[in-house]
Amino acid sequence: MKIILPPEQQEWLEAEVAAGHFASIDEALAVAVADLMAIQTMNLAWAKPYVDKARASVARGDVLTGEEYFRRLNDKLASLRSS
Repeated sequence: MKIILPPEQQEWLEAEVAAGHFASIDEALAVAVADLMAIQTMNLAWAKPYVDKARASVARGDVLTGEEYFRRLNDKLASLRSS
C-alpha cells in the first residue's frame, strides 16, 4: 500500500520515529489506525449521566470561571501544605 501524506504529517512522523517513540513510520501509522478504530467503537454511554448532570448545573447557573476554580484549588493546596 502506498500512502501519500501532507509534508507536515510526514515530517511529524519522521520526528516521532527519530525520537524513538516508534520503531518505524509503519508502526506509527498502525498505532494511529488502531487508535482511530478504538475511538469509533468506543461506547461512551456510561458518560451520559455525568454530561446530563453537568448540563443541568450550567442551566441553573451553577458554574465557576476558570480563574475562580484555580483560585479555590490553589487555596486548598496551600491549606493542605500548611497542615
